[in-house]
Amino acid sequence: MSSTSQHNHSQKSGTSYPRLNVEAMDPQLTTIQPGGGIIINLEMLWGRWRRFWLKTFRRGYVQKMQSKRKGDFNPCPHEVLDPRDLKYHENQGGYYWDPADDPFAYRSRLPFAREGLAELIVLSTLFFGGAALTTGLLLVTGAAGYIANFGWLLTLTLLLLGLEIVWFFRNPNRKIPTEPGVVVSPADGTLDTIEEIEHHEYIGGPAIEIGIFLSIFNVHINRTPVAGKIIKLAYRPGKCLNALRPESTRENERLEVYLQMPEPTNRPMLVQQITGAIARRIVCRIKPGDELTRGQQFGMIKLGSRTVIVFPREPGLEILSKPGDKLLAGSTILAKYKADSESVTPAAEASDEEKA
Repeated sequence: MSSTSQHNHSQKSGTSYPRLNVEAMDPQLTTIQPGGGIIINLEMLWGRWRRFWLKTFRRGYVQKMQSKRKGDFNPCPHEVLDPRDLKYHENQGGYYWDPADDPFAYRSRLPFAREGLAELIVLSTLFFGGAALTTGLLLVTGAAGYIANFGWLLTLTLLLLGLEIVWFFRNPNRKIPTEPGVVVSPADGTLDTIEEIEHHEYIGGPAIEIGIFLSIFNVHINRTPVAGKIIKLAYRPGKCLNALRPESTRENERLEVYLQMPEPTNRPMLVQQITGAIARRIVCRIKPGDELTRGQQFGMIKLGSRTVIVFPREPGLEILSKPGDKLLAGSTILAKYKADSESVTPAAEASDEEKA
């Protein structure tokens, strides 16, 4: 029986849910960015030239990295010479390097989303470079009148777009709540819907569904709402409707993350990464079987989108956020299971800074 099929349990405070089996990886998820895109294709092309250069001119480096490489199979459709080659295939298992042996581990500590570094470099170069080029042309030609006005307006527009790209891909440190029984927001944005569901198939009973709208000015990194094991990932191609429209939750492209909390509750939860009219690239780095801590980063949605979380509705559940609230992923507490606070004392979660 599929782990996401219906399962029954007693709706009593403190009662555990059945333990679910981890399912195989969705065959559509051959990379961490299933929707593809121009940037990923550019990176793949660059990777071919980079590997050729390394094998031709840096053979010692290649041998050194291969001696430190771990894992029993190559998860990529190309050679793996160093950790950069695994970027889009780290959800497939196989080869890896310990952080101490990874010369590019520092990229995860930058104040920008590692999944968006390529977009940050390419787009900011285009916008800032375009602004610099336009400014140079205006000064050299001594343009005046309507041409000058248009040129300076174009320069300002390009500068603002460049600043927005830098702002969009930021990755601020977050302090993760340590209080037991709490469910933190999986995304930055505005809480716009709270719905009660009489029976949710994966939850196996009554559930609460919370929708979060992410504008282009929000941080777009997704974090786990609770500590737990990834049971299943499901990618569903679809439309790219405006994320403010209610039907976007059902019709847009999305990636569903099914997870389950550890003993004693075994509480199941679902997080959906949903595209929007502008955002068309979902990134999810994890794989079934991974065990994540509360507030841990697992992916992002690039350029405006929506995130939905579904969790069990139980006696003693307290919803602590309301529609219109501004949320911070990993920090804002959406809800709290009082029974857990009374009977369970989990290990404290660490902030991003403490984990690093």
